[in-house]
Amino acid sequence: MKTISKIGLLLMIFMPTFVLCAVYFMLGHFIKMPNLLLFCIIATFTMVPIELGIILNASKKESGKYSFASAFVGHEKMPLWKIFVIAFVFFGIAGVLSATVAPLENYFFSGLRNSLLSHLPTGFDWTNYEYVRKFSKPVLIVACIYYFLFNVFVGPITEELFFRGYLTSHYNKQTVFTPILIAILFSLYHFWLPFNNIFRILVFAPVAYVAYKKKNLYISMLFHCMCNLISVVGFVLEVI
Repeated sequence: MKTISKIGLLLMIFMPTFVLCAVYFMLGHFIKMPNLLLFCIIATFTMVPIELGIILNASKKESGKYSFASAFVGHEKMPLWKIFVIAFVFFGIAGVLSATVAPLENYFFSGLRNSLLSHLPTGFDWTNYEYVRKFSKPVLIVACIYYFLFNVFVGPITEELFFRGYLTSHYNKQTVFTPILIAILFSLYHFWLPFNNIFRILVFAPVAYVAYKKKNLYISMLFHCMCNLISVVGFVLEVI
């Protein structure tokens, strides 16, 4: 198994998100659709194939065929009920953090965030629901459906295979802190949401560590999907 160096790790993490954000920033100035929908479409054709392509290529080199095997190195089976219990416990903790840490972080960075958004077109502020509701009903329905499919399934499953699966198991410095390091880098790679890193780290680092110790990727995958579902539900309730 070919391991990943520190430089290789940084390149693999930040190259896909740089491509995604660069394309989104350029097209977001010209294409008239809800920016959240545009972002998800661009991510589908940039970030997702790059990250999955890295996993498939690594599996080809390791096992001789294209698969997601390189994301499941050391993976051990666990009863489904245990996976759900652990994921739901951390989901509850995430709920507490969203009601305590997230508002404080938003308040602390509100000035910087507003200053940045003031230099961008209105659509780049995904929380500007008044702007989003100006689009036609069919467009909003498409946006909600695509956002649901991407943010609840495609995005988090891809990221878990890539971060908690492939990168965590292949990084060449394996210690008890490896999953924490990957979780921190995972948070920082969200260039499109730069002011929520403290919250994201506190939410994802513990579950990443438990998934690493339990050697079961499905724990963090289920947790990630559930967390993203909440943001989708909030968006749908605001715009429909």
